[in-house]
Amino acid sequence: MSLDLLQADRPLFSYPSFKGRNEKPAPFLPMSRKEMRKLGWDSCDIIIVVGDAYVDHPSFGMAVIGRTLEAQGYRVGIISQPDWHSKDAFMQLGKPNLFFGVSAGNMDSMINRYTAERRMRHDDAYTPNNEGGKRPDRAVLGYTQRCKEAYKDVPVIIGGIEASLRRIAHYDYWSDKVRHSVLLDSKADILLFGNAERPLLEVAHRISLGESVKEMLDIRGTAILTKQALPNWEGIDSQQVDQLGKIDPIINPYADINVACATQKLSDESSAEQDVTQPIMVLPPLAKSHKKKPWENVYIQLPSYEKVKTDKVLYAHTSRVLHQETNPGCARALAQFHGKRLLWVNPPAYPLTTPEIDAVFGLQYQRVPHPVYGDAKIPAYDMIRFSINIMRGCFGGCTFCSITEHEGRVIQSRSEDSIIKEIETIRDKVPGFTGVISDLGGPTANMYRLKCKSPKAEQTCRRLSCVFPDICHHMNTDHEHTINLYRRARKLPGIKKVLIASGVRYDIAVEDPRYVKELVEHHVGGYLKIAPEHTEKGPLDKMMKPTMTSYEAFKQMFEKYSKAANKKQYLIPYFISAHPGTTDEDMVNLALWLKSNNFKLDQVQNFYPSPMANATTMYHTGKNPLHKVNNESEDVLITKGTRQRKLHKAILRYHVPENWPQIREVLKSLGLARKLIGRSASCLVPAESRDEMKAIIKKGGKPAQPALSRHTGLDQFKTQGTGKKSVKKRPNQKNRVGSTRKIKLGK
Repeated sequence: MSLDLLQADRPLFSYPSFKGRNEKPAPFLPMSRKEMRKLGWDSCDIIIVVGDAYVDHPSFGMAVIGRTLEAQGYRVGIISQPDWHSKDAFMQLGKPNLFFGVSAGNMDSMINRYTAERRMRHDDAYTPNNEGGKRPDRAVLGYTQRCKEAYKDVPVIIGGIEASLRRIAHYDYWSDKVRHSVLLDSKADILLFGNAERPLLEVAHRISLGESVKEMLDIRGTAILTKQALPNWEGIDSQQVDQLGKIDPIINPYADINVACATQKLSDESSAEQDVTQPIMVLPPLAKSHKKKPWENVYIQLPSYEKVKTDKVLYAHTSRVLHQETNPGCARALAQFHGKRLLWVNPPAYPLTTPEIDAVFGLQYQRVPHPVYGDAKIPAYDMIRFSINIMRGCFGGCTFCSITEHEGRVIQSRSEDSIIKEIETIRDKVPGFTGVISDLGGPTANMYRLKCKSPKAEQTCRRLSCVFPDICHHMNTDHEHTINLYRRARKLPGIKKVLIASGVRYDIAVEDPRYVKELVEHHVGGYLKIAPEHTEKGPLDKMMKPTMTSYEAFKQMFEKYSKAANKKQYLIPYFISAHPGTTDEDMVNLALWLKSNNFKLDQVQNFYPSPMANATTMYHTGKNPLHKVNNESEDVLITKGTRQRKLHKAILRYHVPENWPQIREVLKSLGLARKLIGRSASCLVPAESRDEMKAIIKKGGKPAQPALSRHTGLDQFKTQGTGKKSVKKRPNQKNRVGSTRKIKLGK
């Protein structure tokens, strides 16, 4: 999406400077009273409490928020990774004049602390020397509680990705239950979601004028707790099961355009049950006297916490509605009761314009960790210190990803000049720079300045993805701006190489071969990581990812241009195991594809159910929120349980001997032992060794029946307790594959 019609009434930095201050930026935002005294401060106006080490770099949220507030005249202090066991660490900078800002950090604290198998991590890339255990579980809750204990009368504003992903009642993977909104559990005063510069500055300005946080009810990009719906707002009831999918369609005020992102027409019969992903109905022009847009001052009454906690269908429906209401151009507010308290989620904040995002990235960052850390290594900083974020947001909508839930689907791009200036700053000021920019990207490498061709239509679009199941015909896929940026960047004096390490959305890239050529010839450091995630249509549809046709097209272009440039370069594909909608057969087919392409994966990521993601909804409910949800709607096959999740992961590592027994078992259960166990090229794993067979027979089991080839003779198999040769009977064809199994053998 673009920003043509999605602009706030007030520019980001248009507020008067707090107390008329025009101070020079602090070398670093202070982390101690000693630093405050050097700056001549007797107190901080705002104190940011954060779960990461303080790195003064625009890739770290505390630095962006702190410097943005500083630019408006506020004195901002940082309390980084405090000891949460008492309030003492939260008092080290004294009492803030305005409020505490609390964030778990750049990552959700639970994902930061636990693996996909719920095992405690022993490291933390956002902590000096990669040390684990420096933040609590659900850090937003713990930090907020201590701030309230330290100074009861000081407002606490929570934000960051952990707060964003928990803004309504949500499924929590680690406790395996539905939890309240984090706003309720933390007892914070206001929750900010998304990249929150715009709502944060408004909140700060209004508090500085003496307004109570209890009066700040309708700020976009915020969630609050109240007792009832805001006055003069019209509600749409969506609580009853028989109403699922019957949310009234938004009336389109632009009758003279072809509405974006949907071309299917509704029949008279289906229009009564139109769901919100269907085309917005084009009605006659509204009367000129009627200026109110149909989504303004409208809220959707979501099923209550108590209902979604116990009813998985209602939970899936609620998740579906939330994801439909993310377009800042037409989103409605959301209301959800938690007991007698009403959680009110205002529409998302308007995205930053290019001049605004340039201003944010152009603030006085030191681009290094705070000196308090000395020579300690902070892995997350080391990874990004020579990289540059050129944009925000992602319109891909992958169901397992949290980018769109946090940053949104609107692409917010910086100007070329702003990016070039940052490259020059890195070249001239960052210690250890050798002339190589490690990444020029963002959430997705090649969405820079891509946008909808129809700004008016884009304002009313509710499609979850601009590129799935196909690229929307309104989406501009011309990579001219990105190509020009790459060329200009690598021509800078002192720049030897500009690499692209962010994920390339290859289904968009193949629409513009010029981009692929430019990328391959100049910006690949031998290997390019891309993420097809799977090869099979079932899981790919649940992921909202393109088929392997796009991958193959990109691969052909990649190899063609690499050969033309006389370079040996390789694609490194990433895959997810145990994703909702994935069968054992799907995993076997993926493993066969890997083997046929000579890929041996060292690391495999099991699906990780992050809060609020669509795939997490599938995992919890077994329902598909990408389509209309009711008791009779599609059931999604879910891979749950340690044993099954480990199995899916093991299948992808078919080349590791310790995984062979598990793989043989699943192949036997699928009736595929004869075709896929053995030493022929078409087999996935070898048959048991003689020692393995003896051990299996001793335990009363049966060895797997391998494919019979010149490498495997019948004399290997003997019936236990006799000397007679025995051949396992070929399974019945129906039992071997079943009525719905489609193993693509020999692919």
